[in-house]
Amino acid sequence: MITWVSELRYLGMILVKSRSFKVCLDYAERSFYRAANAIFGKTGRLASEKMILQLIVSKCMPMLLFGLEACTRNKSQLLSLNFTINIFYELFQINSIEIVRACQESFGFEVPSVLL
Repeated sequence: MITWVSELRYLGMILVKSRSFKVCLDYAERSFYRAANAIFGKTGRLASEKMILQLIVSKCMPMLLFGLEACTRNKSQLLSLNFTINIFYELFQINSIEIVRACQESFGFEVPSVLL
């Protein structure tokens, strides 16, 4: 007996019931934030910001971007992926988007939509 579901996990991607091919990014974003919070929890304020960002780029970004290069994404999904740069607010304890962009440029941190 086959059951009807609205979401299906296949090869690490969550496929969503839709008229066209669509994936759900919520699970990828959750795993990204879970891994980034684990890095923050283990390193605390002992590690430098550059080392924490390097860990996030090397360990957390693959969790966020896994399989997305093969999928089509709409504008709202790309904006949702780009929202993950809010880790700069927590890491540097700032609240200005101009400072966040300056930090991105100085540390060479690309937003997910550019990486895709």
